Amino acid sequence: MNEFLQQSSYLAVAVSLVSYGIGSWLKKRFKTGLLNPLLVSIVCTILFLFGTGISYDTYNEGAKFLTWLLTPATVSLAIPLYEQWELLKNNAKAVMAGITAGVITSLLTVLLLSMALGLSHEEYVTLLPKSITTAIGMGVSEELGGYVTITVAVIVITGVIGNILGEFICKLFRIKEPISKGLALGTASHAIGTAKAMEIGEIEGAMSSLSIAVAGILTVLFATIFAGLL
Repeated sequence: MNEFLQQSSYLAVAVSLVSYGIGSWLKKRFKTGLLNPLLVSIVCTILFLFGTGISYDTYNEGAKFLTWLLTPATVSLAIPLYEQWELLKNNAKAVMAGITAGVITSLLTVLLLSMALGLSHEEYVTLLPKSITTAIGMGVSEELGGYVTITVAVIVITGVIGNILGEFICKLFRIKEPISKGLALGTASHAIGTAKAMEIGEIEGAMSSLSIAVAGILTVLFATIFAGLL
C-alpha cells in the first residue's frame, strides 16, 4: 500500500482536494474564519505526509497538476473586474493611489522589521514579495536572490492571515466603503484575500481582483529599489 502511495501520480491532487473539502465543510459547519479552508488543507496535508512517510518531492511531483492551474485561475479574476468596469473608471485615481500606498507600505514594513531583527540580505529579499500572488512572487524572490521555497510559504501565510482577519480589521477601523475594503484585501493578501472579498460583495471582489495584478506589477518595480536598501 505504501509503495502505491509513493508511486501514484495523482496522490497529491487527491490529498489536496480532499483536505480542502474538509476545510470547506468545517468552515460552513462552525462558521468561523479561523477554520480557513486553505489553512485546514495545509495542516491536513502535512499530517498525511508525516503519517505515511511520503516525501515532499513525491507530493510536489503530483501537485504540479494543480500548480498549473494557478496562473489561469488568477487571470480569471478579471471577470468580476470587467463587470464593475464603470465603477473602476469613475474612481481610477483613488484606486491607483490606494494600491500604490498599500504596496509601498508592505515593502517598507518588511524593510523596517528586517533591520530591527537583523536579517541578512537574502532573508530580507525573501520576504519582500509576501503580499503578491505566488505566480509573481516566486519570480521576484528568485531574481533578487531570495529563498523561493520560503517566499511561497510566507505568501500563503500572509494570504491566510488576510483572509481570516481582513474583514475584522475593516470593521475595527470602521472602513465601510466597498472599494476601500476590496483594495485593502487584494493589495495586502493577494488571491486568498480576494476570495474573502468576493464573499463580502461583488464590488469588493472586483476591486480586490484588480489589486492583485496592479500590486504585482508595482511590487516587481519597487522591490528592485527596496532590495538595495539593506
